[in-house]
Amino acid sequence: MIIKEFFQYARENKRYLILPIVMILLLLGVVIIFSQGSALAPFIYALF
Repeated sequence: MIIKEFFQYARENKRYLILPIVMILLLLGVVIIFSQGSALAPFIYALF
C-alpha cells in the first residue's frame, strides 16, 4: 500500500533518484533487524 503509492509518486514526479536511496535504507534496516544477536553484529557495528 505505502510502497505502491511511493512507486506511483516516483513515477509521476520523475523522482527516480529517490528509489535507490529508499531501497538501500530498507535493505540496511532489514539487515540490522535480523542481525541483532547474531554473528553478523560485529560486522554491522563496524560499518557505523
